[in-house]
Amino acid sequence: MLLLFSARASAQFSLQNFHLNFFGGMANYHGDLQDKWFTFSQSKLAGGIGGTYDLSDHLSLRGTLAYAHISADDKLGNHRARNLNFTSRLYEVSAGVEYYFTPLDEHVLTPYIFGGISLCHINPYTFDSTGKMIGLQILNTEGEGFVAGRPSYNIYQYGIPFGAGVKFSLTENINVGIEIGFRKLFTDYLDDVSTTYVDENTLLAKMGPRAVEFAYRGDELKDGLPYPPGGTQRGTKPKDWYYFAGFTASFRIFGKKDARNDTHGFRHGHTQYDCPGNVL
Repeated sequence: MLLLFSARASAQFSLQNFHLNFFGGMANYHGDLQDKWFTFSQSKLAGGIGGTYDLSDHLSLRGTLAYAHISADDKLGNHRARNLNFTSRLYEVSAGVEYYFTPLDEHVLTPYIFGGISLCHINPYTFDSTGKMIGLQILNTEGEGFVAGRPSYNIYQYGIPFGAGVKFSLTENINVGIEIGFRKLFTDYLDDVSTTYVDENTLLAKMGPRAVEFAYRGDELKDGLPYPPGGTQRGTKPKDWYYFAGFTASFRIFGKKDARNDTHGFRHGHTQYDCPGNVL
């Protein structure tokens, strides 16, 4: 990134290089309640707004604000006997770069890849039998904060966003496309499930009956088993991921790209000469 900025240090900032972007689609995650790496099962709506600034024909800076719901339920997965579920509102701010394989100003269609860094806000919750919303992070259902080696997890988490897409140019100032982007997190508690069950009596003494009730819900099922012994596997430990997939729309809101940024000999059907005395 430092090299990129150094290369552009002498270039004049131009509002014509700025694009306003919109995203709409679906959000999902990969974790202890959703084993598949990519699936539309249990997906929820997601949306975002942001901007890009062209550094060159192939490279742009990007920034995005996004909002989504992430949700999963053991009843629809491979761990029905555990009977856990969660939902989380997800707010994300991210920054990074996009690399276009072909200049969009010269091609109707161009694929691209992107990467960067993100900060998201998560707060997993569920519902009790009466439909009341119950926050899970404050219950410390796996002994976070009082079992050795299990610190409480933060509702603010860093991530590494990366992905790919295709943009289609409608006009010089408007393009639409499709995009899929994955976010690698550094926590395994997006779904409030990670390691093993805490001893039931220990959890009851430390956090009360609510924590025990939502640490294991298999006993709510017909013929369900009682609370498992402490140390029994509850989750699988790898870090959680989430991802967005959907449609994009981009608008150059300050008009046509500045002709001074054109560095190609041929562009849009016009010939450009660098020889003194010739008319450009």
